Amino acid sequence: MTVDDTGSGTGAQPAPGGEPGRTAGPVTDATPARAAADGEAPQDARPDAGTGTRPNHRPDDSSPAGSGRHGEDRSPAGSGIRRDDHGSDSRPDVRPDARHEANGRVDPQGEPDSGEDPLALRLEGLILGAERRYTPFQAARSAGVSMELASRFWRAMGFADIGQAKALTEADVLALRRLAGLVEAGLLSEAMAVQVARSTGQTTARLAEWQIDSFLEGLTEPPEPGMTRTEVTYPLIELLLPELEEFLVYVWRRQLAAATGRVVQAADDEEMVDRRLAVGFADLVGFTRLTRRMEEEELGELVEAFETTAADLVAAHGGRLIKTLGDEVLYSADDAGVAAEIALRLIETMANDETMPELRVGIAFGTVTTRMGDVFGTTVNLASRLTSIAPRDAVLVDGAFAEELTRTGDAPASEAAAAEAAAAAEKEGEEPPSYRFALQPMWQRPVRGLGVIEPWLLARRADEA
Repeated sequence: MTVDDTGSGTGAQPAPGGEPGRTAGPVTDATPARAAADGEAPQDARPDAGTGTRPNHRPDDSSPAGSGRHGEDRSPAGSGIRRDDHGSDSRPDVRPDARHEANGRVDPQGEPDSGEDPLALRLEGLILGAERRYTPFQAARSAGVSMELASRFWRAMGFADIGQAKALTEADVLALRRLAGLVEAGLLSEAMAVQVARSTGQTTARLAEWQIDSFLEGLTEPPEPGMTRTEVTYPLIELLLPELEEFLVYVWRRQLAAATGRVVQAADDEEMVDRRLAVGFADLVGFTRLTRRMEEEELGELVEAFETTAADLVAAHGGRLIKTLGDEVLYSADDAGVAAEIALRLIETMANDETMPELRVGIAFGTVTTRMGDVFGTTVNLASRLTSIAPRDAVLVDGAFAEELTRTGDAPASEAAAAEAAAAAEKEGEEPPSYRFALQPMWQRPVRGLGVIEPWLLARRADEA
């Protein structure tokens, strides 16, 4: 089946907002490079004529794409890089000053009317490893999925609608095939596949923004007078890209193994989704006032230092950092004692840093719903409310958290109970019980949306401090 820009061909799906595959107007600024036959999908990527079947264009499932095992090509699947018999790489021409004519020749003059930055196009070609060759409609047809489903996947991944501009690559087609293939095989429902696309897109978007804003921005400072940032950026990314890609996969596998281990240790199937956890919020006091009197760069450095310190402490003591919100961090822990230790360590560390404002922490214990790496539910709301009413440089916890610390022996029910236990142990010639934390009941108070609660002040025991 031949797929052209007008969407002709058997079984064509309508493009959004108009006729199948037809652009709203002439594509100029958004098409820096045309495919070998304008509008034609490559022969090996088209569905068989008239059959409506999915194209047989899947990578070999026997080994992960890009794994590099047994001398395989280590380039990302669908990157457009081919390795010949001599081991050399052949990359498609992704120069912004060249365009492919219908006869396969390259016009060295390029497209003078293109409004896109030449360096941006070169960097896109380098990072994606493939040239632009498909409109969204053509990519969906080549992947064997409907335009509606393709649009749902792309939007879930965080990509803007581009109309019918020719801006997609073979890697985009392959990604659609993989997601749709998981649905067809019954491994994922369509809703779950969209969720996978959304969670992956949101996580990697933040990572990419951080790498560009913080990491690459610092490294691309011109090393010599007269050099521009442009002259440094391209070769730097060329060197860093494969290393960062390998590291990303390594960290993801490690995190996946850790998360899987936590899930399989759950008591029952219901607990895998709705689990009993300790949830803590740590909030910088007076942050709004700081934003009015600090320079933007100073404020950015303070937030980065706070987030880095919090992330390190949470990870070091066995908790999980859920998210950071500038002046606030949200973390969780399976064990109440771990959550308490993290909270007090945060208070102590920030108090010893003169550049940091005061901190307050609120912790609650109970059933929590986890979705896409985030946590939801009444327990999370209660922890947030406790943070808002906590004294400066102090930790407030709810009654369920206090009970859990008592149950595990991390804190006595009261100081009177601790004294009685110590006296009884001494009378029997035994070691008195050792407690890590102390709990002091506070005045009951109403909390918006949660009724009346009795918070407890958490501190270290005098002998532990």
